[in-house]
Amino acid sequence: MTFNDILGYDSIKKHLKDSVEAKRIPHAQLFVGNEGCGTLPMAIAYASYILCEDNDSCLTKCNNLSHPDLHFVFPTAITAKVKKDPISSLFLDEWRKFIKEQPYGSLFDWYLQLGIENKQGNIGVNEAKDITSKLSLKAFEGGYKVMIIWMAEKMNIESSNKLLKLLEEPPQQTIFLLITEDEASILDTIRSRCQILRFPPLSENAIKQGLIRKGISEGDATKLAVRAQGNFNKALRFFEEAEEENVFEKWFITWVRSAYRAKGNKSSIHGLLQWSEEIAATGREKQKQFLMYCIEVFRQALLLNYNSGSLVYSEFKDPTFDLKKFAPFVHGNNIQQIHEQLEEALFHIERNGNAKIIFTDLSIKLTRLLHTK
Repeated sequence: MTFNDILGYDSIKKHLKDSVEAKRIPHAQLFVGNEGCGTLPMAIAYASYILCEDNDSCLTKCNNLSHPDLHFVFPTAITAKVKKDPISSLFLDEWRKFIKEQPYGSLFDWYLQLGIENKQGNIGVNEAKDITSKLSLKAFEGGYKVMIIWMAEKMNIESSNKLLKLLEEPPQQTIFLLITEDEASILDTIRSRCQILRFPPLSENAIKQGLIRKGISEGDATKLAVRAQGNFNKALRFFEEAEEENVFEKWFITWVRSAYRAKGNKSSIHGLLQWSEEIAATGREKQKQFLMYCIEVFRQALLLNYNSGSLVYSEFKDPTFDLKKFAPFVHGNNIQQIHEQLEEALFHIERNGNAKIIFTDLSIKLTRLLHTK
């Protein structure tokens, strides 16, 4: 994977190339960007440039993720294949397949690849020990060693502290590239030792061109790029997984209708409880995706309510639900609280809270908020 394969970010590419050519490569860097912006493929392209520059045989090894001086760490969990002490080196075949097929993929996509979509992966202390062991060896090809840590926010306290020691006294000619979607979850002491590079959302044009490269028509690519909001992975998901979005649409419509009817109507509360049970029966990652879907639909409704229809891309397939008619219930007096409640529910789901209680509580609060004048 080279810089030519990466969508957009010409100025970031130039900055990274210049650092290599000037031989001023920071030993620890933190790439910060939201899902689907391309921080992982950019890190791999950068690592390839550090290790190989224009050496074709070396680049081939990097493209295959088989270069002996290119190392990866990523969230793992116990699986049918690895029943104890999971670490990244035990999942390299799955990782290579994931990068080949979904270089812009999300953490949930990776969990699906591993078959652990109902679990919460992490980067534990055994992983940190493995990092220390690998980096204590000399570079196989006599140059740099590069360690890419994807989803660094998934490091627990023990592994973070061990990594901190390595960052404080890095092995010679070793480069750490940490990648995160949640900068605030990284220990301050680790962040302070990294040069931070923040990635804005991808431009619509970059996403459009990326979709066209995959054989999607220009018209469809344009529509998908607008909907994706800087997330190339989301654009691909919209194109490939319309069925899942239909499930989210069904859940959303049932939810807001039940919540609206429930105020002053005790019998309707049963509908909300049944809805909460249905959502709670699914995996946590799917619950998180649904909450993010809801955040976006409420945002689209607000835009419609404030006459910014040109920015709205949500299209409901259910003919009985009209977003324009729903929009007046989302306004300046309730959107902030709605957003905060959805974010709070997302926070608790991520931390393994009881999903039934979380969604029931969220539903009761939505009942009040939808009736805000």
